Amino acid sequence: MRPDLADVLAVATAFALPMRRQFRGVDLREGVLIHGPSGWGEWAPFPEYGDDVAAVWLAGALEAAFGAWPVAVRDRIPVNAIIPGTDAHDAYAMTCAAVRETGCTTVKVKVGERGAGLSTVTHDVARVSAVHAALVDCDVHGAIRVDANAVWTVDEATEALTLLDDAAGGLDYAEQPCATLAELAALRTRVPVRIAADESIRTADDPMRAAAEGAVDLIVVKATPLGGVRRALDVVAAAGVPCVVSGALDSAVGLAAGIALAAALPNLEGACGLGTGALLAADVVLTPLVPTDGSLPVGRIAPDADALATAVDRMSRERTIWWFERLQRAYAHLGQSTALGSQRE
Repeated sequence: MRPDLADVLAVATAFALPMRRQFRGVDLREGVLIHGPSGWGEWAPFPEYGDDVAAVWLAGALEAAFGAWPVAVRDRIPVNAIIPGTDAHDAYAMTCAAVRETGCTTVKVKVGERGAGLSTVTHDVARVSAVHAALVDCDVHGAIRVDANAVWTVDEATEALTLLDDAAGGLDYAEQPCATLAELAALRTRVPVRIAADESIRTADDPMRAAAEGAVDLIVVKATPLGGVRRALDVVAAAGVPCVVSGALDSAVGLAAGIALAAALPNLEGACGLGTGALLAADVVLTPLVPTDGSLPVGRIAPDADALATAVDRMSRERTIWWFERLQRAYAHLGQSTALGSQRE
């Protein structure tokens, strides 16, 4: 049974967390934590998303707070490090630090970040080359992935991925190099690099369509944006292609849902994109959820009272009202397809 709106609002807390550096255009991550009988859930759809999309995210948060997650089949989840659109020198240093401090040997590199000042293919190649050099110098056998956030045309992606594949000594895969499934399908015929869909996976039907149209080699899925852990599991099973679990700039509470999904999958396609806690300058827990020995533990996470109070204090009254009004609108959009604990039909 879905909880009443009044019950949800009574246990909801708006929060804001600063980023170490701007990522995905965000320097302050806002959202709402919801505390229910099952634990804590996080609802933090990006501000530009409509109420219908936000409703799916809300179903995922309600599952975490009021529902049940499936049984885990592993107790730790391997994760990748993340290198933003920075210069080559910084990318080298960040990769070395990631290997040394977190044990991560798979690295996802942001490329194609237009308007960032380091956005040409030449800059991207230099960044990926620096990451590859850092892994070699650290004497680890690592893997490099790139994420272009759908900015390239097919021709641009063909040129860029050919160069980036060489710079990486062989890419693990390229995440969302183009915007549409048709473009991804065309690109797959031109490059030897595996193609993954992320932004194209926004609804439960998208993964199946991506696989059926031959657009991708694998999919990147996020638990809360797909309506919760159980629903995401059904989506992955129906898609029938390998899956990597990722986060959405979550707090430690939100990351726990992604970890629960990765823990319940029968098979994992390498390291997951759940190491984004390292991008936060502060969290709702005292110790940020960052990998050790290249992995994260499985389990629910509760915020620390003092850390949460600080996160609440960062929210202005106006932003708090905005988030609670948005939550009420999203709740009104909840239907059978986003019902708490629902299974994909």
